[in-house]
Formats: sequence, C-alpha cells, structure tokens
Amino acid sequence: MSATQIILLIAAYFGVLILISYLTGKEDSNAAFFKANKSAPWYLVAFGMIGASLSGVTFISVPGAVETKQFGYFQVVLGYFFGYLVIAYVLLPLYYRMNLISIYSYLKERFGMVSYKTGSVAFLISRTVGAAFRLFLVAKVLQLLIFNQFGIPFPITVIFTIALIWLYTFKGGIKTIIFTDTLQTLFMLISVVVTISFLASALDLNSISAVISNVRASEMSTIFFLDDVNDAQFFIKSFLAGMFITITMTGLDQDMMQKNLTCRNLKDAQKNMIVFSIVLIAVNLLFLALGLLLTQYAQQHGITANKDDLFPTIAMLPEIGMVTSAFFLLGLIAAAYSSADSALTSLTTSFCIDIIDLEKRPEDRQKKIRKQVHIMVSIILIIVIILFDTIFKDVSVIWELFKAAGYTYGPLLGLFAFGIYTKKQIKDQHVWIIAIVAPILSYILNMYSVDLFNGYQIGFEILIVNGLIMALGLFLISKKKTPITA
Repeated sequence: MSATQIILLIAAYFGVLILISYLTGKEDSNAAFFKANKSAPWYLVAFGMIGASLSGVTFISVPGAVETKQFGYFQVVLGYFFGYLVIAYVLLPLYYRMNLISIYSYLKERFGMVSYKTGSVAFLISRTVGAAFRLFLVAKVLQLLIFNQFGIPFPITVIFTIALIWLYTFKGGIKTIIFTDTLQTLFMLISVVVTISFLASALDLNSISAVISNVRASEMSTIFFLDDVNDAQFFIKSFLAGMFITITMTGLDQDMMQKNLTCRNLKDAQKNMIVFSIVLIAVNLLFLALGLLLTQYAQQHGITANKDDLFPTIAMLPEIGMVTSAFFLLGLIAAAYSSADSALTSLTTSFCIDIIDLEKRPEDRQKKIRKQVHIMVSIILIIVIILFDTIFKDVSVIWELFKAAGYTYGPLLGLFAFGIYTKKQIKDQHVWIIAIVAPILSYILNMYSVDLFNGYQIGFEILIVNGLIMALGLFLISKKKTPITA
C-alpha cells in the first residue's frame, strides 16, 4: 500500500469513530462521560474489553516474541483467567456495594485521605506509563509506514496520534468508548484471522487442521517451562505474575473498572468479566499461532526483521496483497486506540474525581474543567511518548510494559490487599512514604536477585514482591489498639 492509500484508510476509519462519537456524545454531561449513565449492555462491554486488554502492544509484541520466547506467554495468560475470577467475585462486589465512580474512593473510606490520594497518584502514573507504551508502539509503526515518506518528524506523528483520540472522546467519554471499543475489537480480530489465512496459504497449510498440526509440531509452540526455577519463564512465576498483573492492571485500574461500572448491576458486570476472560484465552492463543506462522514465513523468505518489527514488515510486503495489508493496518490501529482512548478517559476521570474533587467545584464550571483536564492529560501523554522514543530502542514492548507495571502497580496491590484482607487501621499520613519506598526496594531486589538468591532471577513476579513490601510497610505503620480501661 502507498502512503496515500494508508492515509485514506486511516481517514475513513476515524470518520466512522467520529460518527459514533457524534451519535453517542449528544448528551455532553459528566454522568455520561464518567459512567455512561450506568446503562451499558454487559455483552458490549465484554466484547469491547478484549480490544482494550490486548492493545497494540499485544497485536505487535506477542507475535514478535514467539521466536525467542516460544509460547511461554500463554502461561501468563492462564494466570490472567484466575485473576479475572478474583476481580469478578472479590473486587466488583466491593465496588458496586459502595456505588463508586472512582475505585480509589474505597481507599478514602478504608484508610483516609492520604491513602486515597496516594492510590490515585499511583494509578495516574501507572496508566500514563502503560498508555504511553501502547501508543509509542503504534506511533512507531505509523512513522515507519507513512510519515517517514513525507519527512515528518516523530513528535508530529505522536501529536497527530493523540489528537485523533481526543477528537472522538472529548464529549462522550466512556459512553462513546463502550461502542468504539466494540468496533475496534471486531477489526482487530478480523485482521488476525485474515493474516493467518494468508500465511497458511503461503506456507502450504491448506486447512485448519494442517495449521494446528504445524503449530503443534514446531519447537516454538512450547508452552510450559517447568525445568529451571531460575528461568524468568518458569511456569509458577509466569502463572502467578499473570494472575496478579490482571488483578492490578484490570481490577485495580480505573480504566478497566470504569467500563465494568457502566453495567446496569453487579450480576451483569460479573457475566461480562467471566465471558470476557474465557474469550481472551482463545484470542491470545490465536496471536501466538500468528507469531509462529510469521516467524516461519520470515525464515523461508530470508526476512531479517524480528521482535516488534516482524509483523509490520511482513504485513506491508507487496506480495502480501492490499487486502491483507489494509486489514493489518485496521487491526493495529484498532488494537492501539481501543486501549489508548479508554486510558485517556480514565486518566481524565481519576484526575477530576480523585485529585481536584470536581464534584465540589461550582456546577456551572464542572464541564469546562473536565474538558481542560482532558487536554492536559493528552499533552502529558505526548511528552511521555516522545521521551520513550529516546529510551526504548530495539525492545519487545510488551515485556517492558510488564516490567514497568511491576513497579508502578505494586503499591496499589499492597494497599487494596491490606485493606480487604485485614481489619487494621494505619497511620494514614505515612502511606505515601511507603508507596515510594516499596518500588525502590523492589528495584534493588530485582537488580541483585541472582546474587542474593543463589542464581534466582526475578521476572514478572516483581509485582507480587512490590505488593508484599507495600503491605508489610502498611503493617509497620498500623495503629496499636487502644487498651480498654476500667
């Protein structure tokens, strides 16, 4: 596809999103922006969350990592499922019982104002970093495929990318995103199926059973790593990491929970979560199979691209055909934006509700303030993504994303776990100190884990370590019970 054709395709795609935004954003109220008036159908939320959970990082990085990591990522995916069960039957009942807009309001009720603000700031940092990683990846691909041909610098590509998201979310917020995510998930799944079909034909795999047999026969399809406990991909480590990544990056994340809280009631939200988690297992397996076929195709045709460059490079080859290339682009853009648009909305929500107490501001100014915050968050994302371009070169972004999550979401994990599973009260004014110290200690442990633990290398389970340190710190600042005197 030529750069002009790609631009026309993107313009048509975003034209559809803006039309959806216009139809769903007619009610430009804070209630619609933040909660979709609690009227979203659970099945739309469930389907749309698939795209939001996978994002452009999964779309590009999971297939690109198969050559070196095999199917080891599927161990993490299995952990995801059990993490979703915890969300459905532990966290969602809590959120619905308290009728929350921002899930971090729980921390104010449980511990106090400092804990509440600490949790909110931890989310803002975590989600900004996560959204920046996801958008960084898609901006890199757009730069490679389009903007380099016109001599446009990367910062302009980033500004263009964020501006498109702002354009269709600034009015409708979460109400718009429920519908755009559904469309984007559909495009993403069609893209994967179309690409697999082409690759299967090119590799002389003329039936579904032939594709399955090819995947099973390949050494790259190894799923379980059970031999070396020091291996970062060791099964127990990967499984537990997946479980806790889900609990934190979904269950303790305003972005993902904001969608669930738009359902009519708790029962619908739980149905959404269970159906979504089952489908997500199958979809991730599909991405891994795609990665294996992409690697085999590259090896047969002498293509040297690897990691995050593998899928884009092959998808845009002339011999692939315009249809496959077009669906790849639609899938990539859909995967990236289905995650990023909701991140932009949730960051706006959390800042408005948790940081500046928007509901306490004069009613006639609330909508204007919300829109100003929406612009501010967009600008911050632009700056962070541009910084990433100088920091992360030749890496598989999904692994860097999980590493970052281990440090940024750890304090949230410790706070919520301590609050839910203990009855202790804490010295609220000291919580922010523990939330800073825990990630620092976790980083030091990770850096020297091989020397400290007889060759044991900490992997994704750094998130669990970080949460435990946070919980231990909260225990140390817990209040002693006042003795009862006669």
